[in-house]
Amino acid sequence: MRGRFMAVRRWFRTHRRFVRRVLLVAAAGVVLLAGGVAGSAAWIRGGADGHVFTEADVPAAPVALVLGTKVSADGTPSPFLAGRLEIAQRLFDAGKVRAILVSGDNMNADYNEPDAMRRWLVDRGVPAHKVVLDYAGFDTYDSCARAKRIFGVDRATVVTQSFHLPRAVSLCRHLGIDANGVGDDTARRYAQRWWISSTREYGACVKAAVDVLSGRDPMHLGRHETGVEDALRAG
Repeated sequence: MRGRFMAVRRWFRTHRRFVRRVLLVAAAGVVLLAGGVAGSAAWIRGGADGHVFTEADVPAAPVALVLGTKVSADGTPSPFLAGRLEIAQRLFDAGKVRAILVSGDNMNADYNEPDAMRRWLVDRGVPAHKVVLDYAGFDTYDSCARAKRIFGVDRATVVTQSFHLPRAVSLCRHLGIDANGVGDDTARRYAQRWWISSTREYGACVKAAVDVLSGRDPMHLGRHETGVEDALRAG
């Protein structure tokens, strides 16, 4: 054991300059990463500043954009998704929105967030023709970009959890939607998942900044869809 320890000491003495450079590069990388995360989070907060409201105070808008998240194997929305849908339903019932665009993941035939979201809303009294489905909302950026570019949404109330709301509102606004937002806090009772999701937002803010600066297209584009326009025209 002593011989191994002495060999390690000799190696470090021989390669002292190399080790110092590696440590300096690693320290610089940590500083740059921390700066990038902090800068991205500040940029997100700035983009949403003044556009996050309580349910009672949010201005009226033509459309509620509800962002998807996990549904169970039988199509039941998770508590996080149900919290979002409950807000959208109440906004619709109060006349603060006239249509609801549900945007989520339908990457394969066995998993379908938008259909589950529509079914939940219709079962609770929202007319089916007032619920519009976006099956290619694979992440927040894609949902916001497609709301604007595919569904022609110019003004909307974004609905998601409160920890996610600044990023969602900021992305929509940077992509050309006059967006305000309302956040759900009922899912805070799921403390562990709430904490994990809130922590992941720091990395998600960096991705959001990269997405906007790169101007990338959403994963799926296509022709203009008139679902939102039809829902707004319908009585």
